[in-house]
Amino acid sequence: MMNSLPMHIGVIPDGNRRWAKKMGLSIVEAYRVGSNKVEEFLEWSLDFGIRVVTVYVLSTENFLGRSKFELELLYRLLKEKLIKVRMDERIHRNRVRVRVIGRTWLLPEDIRREIELTERATEDYSDHYLNLAVVYGGRQELIDAVRKLIVDFNSGKLGMNDINEDTLFNYLYLNDEPHPEPDLVIRTGGEYRLSNFLLYETAYSEIYVLNKYWPEITKEDLKQALDEYARRERRFGR
Repeated sequence: MMNSLPMHIGVIPDGNRRWAKKMGLSIVEAYRVGSNKVEEFLEWSLDFGIRVVTVYVLSTENFLGRSKFELELLYRLLKEKLIKVRMDERIHRNRVRVRVIGRTWLLPEDIRREIELTERATEDYSDHYLNLAVVYGGRQELIDAVRKLIVDFNSGKLGMNDINEDTLFNYLYLNDEPHPEPDLVIRTGGEYRLSNFLLYETAYSEIYVLNKYWPEITKEDLKQALDEYARRERRFGR
């Protein structure tokens, strides 16, 4: 169908709260619809042959700035989805490895436990990847990477000449995946910014902004994004 298909799609699912206001619904209803839409998006991506999908679930800024009520709602939905995803036959049939990236140690213990169980249940899969960015920030990821790099440098595992772009990639959250850099980033909600999402990895990503709120995205919207990607000439800074 496509002349050129992205191997890795990054997703910034923006607009849940604005959609709730537009529809006269509660934030609880909006977040539940939004979390269900992530499931649909993954299924569409599998249908189109996308190998890696990384979804921005909860930014570091939202973790620090959201109300206790909203965070507890997000935690509850995340826990439900983690349990569901490791029991989902589609995940196992398609051999999807599920990972949660970010400063997950800041999450409640019961959520960390569900993350561990889900990652363990899919750790041997490598046909497809679903990455959920939770308590994630691109700047924070780089800080965490540099901290680990400094430890290895001071211990003698790395020399000055060993430090380059490839080395830094080895210290990022997606360091053991075959394609850590998104070819395409899709953002809903009509906003033209990355919002601290995969800052290092998206240096040469194509960006597609959809003027719809996340709960409104359809499979046809994804197809149009893929068609647009296929028409673009990727220059990688050249």
